[in-house]
Amino acid sequence: MKTSDFDFYLPEMCIADAPCEPRDACKLLQVSKFFFDFSFLQFPELLNPGDVVVFNNSKVIPARLFGTKGDAKIELLLHKKLTIESGQLWRCFAKPGKKLKEGDTVSIANNFVGEIVTKCASGEVEVLFNYSAELFDTLLHTHGHMPLPPYIKREDQAADAQDYQTVYAAHPGSVAAPTAGLHFSDRILEQLDARGIHRAEVTLHVGGGTFLPVKSERVEDHVMHSEWYQIDADQAEIINRARANKGRVIAVGTTALRVLESVAATDGMLKAAAGETDIFITPGYQFKVVDRLLTNFHLPKSTLFMLVCAFSGLDRMQAAYDYAMEEGYRFYSYGDACLLDRMAIR
Repeated sequence: MKTSDFDFYLPEMCIADAPCEPRDACKLLQVSKFFFDFSFLQFPELLNPGDVVVFNNSKVIPARLFGTKGDAKIELLLHKKLTIESGQLWRCFAKPGKKLKEGDTVSIANNFVGEIVTKCASGEVEVLFNYSAELFDTLLHTHGHMPLPPYIKREDQAADAQDYQTVYAAHPGSVAAPTAGLHFSDRILEQLDARGIHRAEVTLHVGGGTFLPVKSERVEDHVMHSEWYQIDADQAEIINRARANKGRVIAVGTTALRVLESVAATDGMLKAAAGETDIFITPGYQFKVVDRLLTNFHLPKSTLFMLVCAFSGLDRMQAAYDYAMEEGYRFYSYGDACLLDRMAIR
């Protein structure tokens, strides 16, 4: 497949740089054989009692750090925590990375510094913060900034600490929000419960690689980033039981879907699991467990747009995105939502 097959023109005016207020007031496009316009407040009504909605409960950390090396200003985006016996080692995107060499220190604040221990061939750097986990967490939340996506052309604001976080976030580790979940409010969750719709949770810590474009001409040549995930036995059982009772599995976001499809057996059964996944879902993939996908509108030529095309069909998704632009839907992280039906296997 050619990467250019997944390209499309998106006017800048379609990109949302601020969330809806309140968060559950966004628009919702249902994509099946036909397109239907809803408010997200109607989302529970589009599901059946006995269905199960699966959320990614990862929590965004303030992963963007602004520091200095001598007189030079340096920006670090922490995107993957690495295992180490002492201290906190993170793989980071650095700007400008050319000014950094191994052994350099970047000063974030008087009491907060990191050492460049490795310059990777990819252009990333590995930075050692020689602090305990507890102290590092405190320093990060004191001096770090919310890692808004690069297509939001403004500085982060105090409101982003809440806006760029799901209401059910529980496990810190993501450097980008699982954005489909941003639309959920407490009242929407209560309505799901009242309708007899089950809820289950998984964890996938979203890495900075989610924003990396596909640069290869052929889709098959793209190297997918890996991300840490976990699903507990009780949550797997909730999903298995719903499926056994003919309930549908609705994944909230591509991250929840990637966990489920990484863990599921060929018959769709789930069990407790944890580890790294680099699953790359493109057209032709045979889905094992997810029946419907709630997601936002994604970037051209991105792995996320490729995933939704695998789920609902390239022609259908291209038509849906054209329709969404015509109807004023807002794109990307702070934008509107779409509910996709899985394309029938022919």
